[in-house]
Amino acid sequence: MKKIAILQSSYIPWKGYFDLINMVDEFVIFDTAQYTKNDWRNRNRIKSNNGVQWVSIPCSQKSLSQRIIDTKITDPRWARKHWQTILQNYSKAPYFKHYREVFENFYRGEIDDFLSNVNFSLISIVNDVLGIKTKITSSNEYDLLEGQTEKLLGICEQAGADVYLSGPSAKDYFDTDLAEAKGIQVEWMDYSGYPEYRQLHEPFEHGVTILDLIFNEGPNAQKYMKSFGNND
Repeated sequence: MKKIAILQSSYIPWKGYFDLINMVDEFVIFDTAQYTKNDWRNRNRIKSNNGVQWVSIPCSQKSLSQRIIDTKITDPRWARKHWQTILQNYSKAPYFKHYREVFENFYRGEIDDFLSNVNFSLISIVNDVLGIKTKITSSNEYDLLEGQTEKLLGICEQAGADVYLSGPSAKDYFDTDLAEAKGIQVEWMDYSGYPEYRQLHEPFEHGVTILDLIFNEGPNAQKYMKSFGNND
């Protein structure tokens, strides 16, 4: 039984995103989808002294039909600025020094001009840190059908998947009858019930970048996620 998930790339996404990746055999980054401005595609949230703070990558949007994979970054200085913000807010976290080099090398290195490639690089780095071995592919590698459900199921069929693990928001449009007709079992990700971990600033907030968990809990980060089976 092969299980896959298909999700748009996000900028340093939260722990639930990486649980989804770790629960499947293949994770397809759905970057042929329409780019949505001021969404998780190009921004995320961190904890700071003043509460939750957004960090955003400046991108150009030339049309409403523009795809994520075609979206370019407009300010080459964004990475240095983001690293300074991360440094300012997480340098006192218990495991920041342990992981500083791997993330600083990225943010101070040569940065790609395309948002999708930046997101892919950071997702890959976090997967390495967490020990996630899932195969990562792009929707651009598949022949895409028309229709929201048809497109996703088409990827499942081409990937040889028996099970499709979806985020809960897709319940609003996904045609489960069509999936059943094609012999593909649909499972829904449950993002509820995550345990709290130590954060630098109160009150506790689950909906922040995975970097918050990594810098605060380090090797223990897996214990606060669902997919590793050791968060009892």
